[in-house]
Parts: sequence; structure tokens; C-alpha cells
Amino acid sequence: MVLTRLVRLLLLACGLFYLLVCAGMAIAQRSLIYFPSVFTREQVDQMAQSALLERWTNSAGQSIGLERLSPRQPAEASVMIMYGNGSTAIGCEHYVNDIQGVAAFDIFILEYPGYEDRPGSPSEDSLFNAASEAFRTLSTNQPIYLVGESLGTGVASYLAGTYSNKIAGVVLISPFNRLTDVAQNDFPQLPVRSLLVDRFPSDEYLRYYHGKVGIMVDGRDTVVPEKFGLRLYNGYVGPKKLWEFPGGGHCDIMEPPSKFWKEIVAFWQTNPPSMRE
Repeated sequence: MVLTRLVRLLLLACGLFYLLVCAGMAIAQRSLIYFPSVFTREQVDQMAQSALLERWTNSAGQSIGLERLSPRQPAEASVMIMYGNGSTAIGCEHYVNDIQGVAAFDIFILEYPGYEDRPGSPSEDSLFNAASEAFRTLSTNQPIYLVGESLGTGVASYLAGTYSNKIAGVVLISPFNRLTDVAQNDFPQLPVRSLLVDRFPSDEYLRYYHGKVGIMVDGRDTVVPEKFGLRLYNGYVGPKKLWEFPGGGHCDIMEPPSKFWKEIVAFWQTNPPSMRE
């Protein structure tokens, strides 16, 4: 009987510990998803000037990100970039340089709430709301393309599904089919799918999009393993193209950027769909 009681106490203690771990995970989940870098307004302005970027503002004059118009005007298209959880708008300078090196595109980089000097705090809802607001400021007189990176692929997929008839093409770099699957893969012993509040179900949003989707995955990606990007690719029924880099890590484009982005632009612009209001 003593042994039975000890076993029951041990099981109870283990159960309580498991519940405490689950509760801690639920409470701290956003600190495990978002890693914002915070700067002063002066620091952002200085970094933007060095990167030849300017403030992207809404109708009220509030900063919603950074932009660089194409040196060749009129531009052929607009590109809106959504970065990964550990980056910032300034950190996307290399995408701007690489894309504008191969095409006369105006580039707009969304800044997330709580990142750099933008007020607020990051969450799925706040990122989606910020993305929608920013997207509505773009001119629809020319094609609009979306670029998503890592967590930003979830934001890009949301925009594609929400404004499907206004987006000419999408490219997703190191994407996932849904964030819950990635989190469950990282914490297999916990009921993450039930605990996670910010879920980013990219596959669900892309069901409402029928345009061109390019997807890039890396074979040695330990942050978002390639199997999740391949699930998203295989589940998408519209026109699509896959770039695979078996030796690459997270968001590693394992070929000259000019070659990669030329292929992306060619994919986007071949037999472009007619855009409707």
C-alpha cells in the first residue's frame, strides 16, 4: 500500500509538472515566436538613409515600413516584402538590392508592430491588420507581387487569400503550411496545437488564391524544416514553382541572387493573369 501511494504521488507530481509546463508555454508563447529588434526613430532614420530607403507612410503620415522606388520610372510593378520574426524592415535591404538589380520594381517593406520604432506589440492579428492597412496604400495601376520570408510567409499567404484578385504573384522563402505544425514538431511532448494562439494557417489562406506561387525550401533548415514548405507546395492547386536547395540552411538562397530573382520575375511575368478590382 505504501508503494501504491508513492506511485500515485509520483504520477500526480508528474501530471502537475506537465500542466505547469503547458501553462508556461501558453503564457510565454509569443516570446517564443517573435523576436523584435527595437530602435529609436533616429536610429531607424540613420540606418534607412545608409540603405537608401525611405519611410513608407499611411494616409495619416504614420510610418508603416520602408520603401525604395525603382530608379527606372515608371516602375513595372510593386513588391511588398514581409520578413521573418527575427529580422526587421532594415534587414531586408538585400532583397531590395537584389530585386531591383533585375527588374524595375518599386519595393515596399512592411514593418511589424513592436519592431524597430513602430508602436504596438506583435501578434497574428496585429501583423495581419498592419499588412492589410499597408497593402491598401499600394497603387493597383500596376501588378503587385508579394515576398514572404519565414514567419512573413504566413503574413504573405494571408494577404494573398484576402486580396486574391489584386495580387499578381507570390514568392515564399522557407515557408510552412501552418505554424502549429512547426511548433508541434519542435515540442512533440506538448499539446502545442491546442495551446497556440497565433496559428498562421498559410495553407488555408492560399485556398482562396489562384495566382502564381513560388516556394523556396532548404534541405538543412532547422528553423522551418523543408517538409513544411513542401506540404504547402504540394497542397497548393494553382500555378506554382519550387526552388530546392539541399545544402541550404534557413532562408539560404544557394545560388547567385541575380539568377534566383531573374527566375522569380520570369515566373511571375509569364502569362500574367488579368487583375480585377
